Amino acid sequence: MATKRILFLVGDFVEDYEVMVPFQMLTMVGHQCVAVCPGKKAGDYVVTAVHDFEGHQTYSEKPGHRFALNGTFDEIKSTDFDALVIPGGRAPEYLRLNEQVIALVQEFHEAGKPLAAICHGPQILVAAGILSGMSCSCYPAVGPEVVQAGGTYVDAAPNFDNAHTDGNLVTAPAWPAHPAWMRQFLQLLGSKVEP
Repeated sequence: MATKRILFLVGDFVEDYEVMVPFQMLTMVGHQCVAVCPGKKAGDYVVTAVHDFEGHQTYSEKPGHRFALNGTFDEIKSTDFDALVIPGGRAPEYLRLNEQVIALVQEFHEAGKPLAAICHGPQILVAAGILSGMSCSCYPAVGPEVVQAGGTYVDAAPNFDNAHTDGNLVTAPAWPAHPAWMRQFLQLLGSKVEP
């Protein structure tokens, strides 16, 4: 398997499981993962939030961990990476306001590179204007945004454990879908995945 360089786009209150677990999993299989946040540099950290599904009308939120950044946002170029991961949580709602973030996501998409967005991550895809004519899974509360952007919303399974691939884009509704979206993303990366 050829090592791929994978960029993680994160911000404060990124969902804990949606950044830490994929970062560790992709590193474990031999890929080089770099996490960046606008306005921060390598050695800084973002704080995470843990979202859980406990039977309320929406998810609950609890304090997570400090997640260390190993890259500097202002120094990265899309051409230096093979793929992009956008975790969910509350970070996407404000990251999508950053013009450099939007341009970066558009560059990955236009180059046809593998792109994964989990939970609220597709809010950034909507802002980047890349979902028209595409199908996309996400946290159900983001579904109307996907539809308004001209995309087709793929409903979350009862346990939020499904994922969806459309071309170079892999999406999932939340962290319970890690096994499903990670398998699909690894296949896009050309990594060998055993059944």
